[in-house]
Amino acid sequence: MDAQAIVKAALSASILLLVFALGLRASFADATSLFRGIFRPPRRLLRALTAMYIVVPAVSVALGLMFDLSQPVRTGMLAMAIAPIPPILPGKQLKFGGSSTHVFGLLVAVSLCSIALVPLMLHLIGPVFGRHTEFAPEQVAGLIGSTVLLPLLGGLAFRHVAPRWAERVAPWASRLGTVLLVAGALAVLVAAMPAIAALAGDGSVLAIAALVACALAAGHALGGPEKEERSTLAVATANRHPGIALAIATFSVPEATHVGAAVLTYLLVSLVLTTLYGVFTRPSRRPAGR
Repeated sequence: MDAQAIVKAALSASILLLVFALGLRASFADATSLFRGIFRPPRRLLRALTAMYIVVPAVSVALGLMFDLSQPVRTGMLAMAIAPIPPILPGKQLKFGGSSTHVFGLLVAVSLCSIALVPLMLHLIGPVFGRHTEFAPEQVAGLIGSTVLLPLLGGLAFRHVAPRWAERVAPWASRLGTVLLVAGALAVLVAAMPAIAALAGDGSVLAIAALVACALAAGHALGGPEKEERSTLAVATANRHPGIALAIATFSVPEATHVGAAVLTYLLVSLVLTTLYGVFTRPSRRPAGR
């Protein structure tokens, strides 16, 4: 097994462990919260889909037209704009004050809706890629199922059957997953740094930062009246599933050599901007005794 295969295995294992650990701390009621209410429209889900699959793709297309971007960068931005929520995002949203019910409900609901929405959006914006592009729903379902739904359901089921063991296993699964994720991410980042540095001087990083900022603003504006829900949707709108984005981008423009660098640059920029957003919007804690 070569180094690249080891890094890929480490990243895959890290995602499975981290999502499994999240499932160990959640409940089935949390995961299905955004689908409740048969006789009333799921307003929170509709607001989330509007921010993620109407506003952000439109901004991505507009920025692609405004900036003189290369085809790989434009492709990477569009792919991230229509990709679903990344599987490990709930951990960050919970740290920023989001409720577990809304955080996990948003992850499951948007992931399921993405099975239909990602191929649809790719079909609609295919001309921007310079060709007619199709991405089958079963391809999206397979990626979402293996990286989000199956490990999350596994954790939920484990918690339901053995809640005491779930409390003990969750921290260890989360720690091991974090170690593997950091190690794998650093290896990928070091290998891709020359390509990322090449994007810094042509306006690409500025365009990507503008897209992330607009995504944060869209999620915050459409998140609803509750401060916690606004921050949860803002972070979700700005962070997207890099694995699915890379699959979309390489499928759409297979000859592009710097698409991966554009996706990684988006991840780095979104990490910085969403962290700053979380710091400024996190609920303040009053000192004890006051």
